[in-house]
Amino acid sequence: MLETFLNNKDMRILVTGKNGQLGQSIQKLVNNSRHCITKHNFKDFIFVGREELDLSSLKNIAKYFNVNENFDIIINCAAYTSVDKAEEEIELADQMKNQAVKQLAKVADSQKSKLIHISTDYVFDGKRSYPYIEDDETNPINVYGKTKLAGEKALNEIMKTNAIIIRTSWLYSEYGNNFVKSMLKLGKENQEIDVVCDQIGSPTNAADLAETILTIINNYVHNNQEQSNKIYHYSNEGELSWYEFAKEIFQQAKIECQINPISLNEFVTKAKRPLYTVMKKSKIKNVQFYNWQKSLLKLKGLI
Repeated sequence: MLETFLNNKDMRILVTGKNGQLGQSIQKLVNNSRHCITKHNFKDFIFVGREELDLSSLKNIAKYFNVNENFDIIINCAAYTSVDKAEEEIELADQMKNQAVKQLAKVADSQKSKLIHISTDYVFDGKRSYPYIEDDETNPINVYGKTKLAGEKALNEIMKTNAIIIRTSWLYSEYGNNFVKSMLKLGKENQEIDVVCDQIGSPTNAADLAETILTIINNYVHNNQEQSNKIYHYSNEGELSWYEFAKEIFQQAKIECQINPISLNEFVTKAKRPLYTVMKKSKIKNVQFYNWQKSLLKLKGLI
């Protein structure tokens, strides 16, 4: 997959959010490729976290790009992931998911860079019962989704070409905090737990999304011409509830813990959640789609 990068030594690819789930998953995939393909001098990827590029500060963003060379591709994996905290930290959520994206788009546009930005299924209100396509009307019902959508719009307004938005859902991995790791911890510490059974979506293994992003970049490398902006949906295959997801996690991990299904109305949170956010992946091409149960099996060291 990465052979193209290795043969194009002038290409510089910036990945933000190196300490997040997706950033770490991309870095692991890149590092594994370095070991597998040793005949090339691999210098393409630059991974940065908050200590190098603080997206909560417009001044810091400007300073970083003023003192660093231009990048051919920017992958924005930096994330403000707390849906409930966003209801209270509206200004910070807007800065991370909207204002910072706007500034990255201006940088990419001025540098003639390509920008890949990660968005969310929460741009939809979840009021229907069949999958959303990329062109469907958006209508977020919480601050998290509203600021994410604002970032999408800002990017498309500033960059007329060479921008890709990837909406994903229910991201999990071996890194950081996520539903899978939370369930494993709760299942080992309790005899029974309550899990929401009427919120429906699709899990996404961050390793699969990382592979998809690198495939997209390879396509970019093969076609250096300007391309119209795209919005893609990507998740693992299948739709299920958090309750069904928890049951499969416990089954694979051989955890004996009773799971009680409850409705979303019974699960009190500060932010509203959309009930149904399954996304149809009709526009993204030449990438591998994985069944959600098989992708969960990839976390052998964790489960």
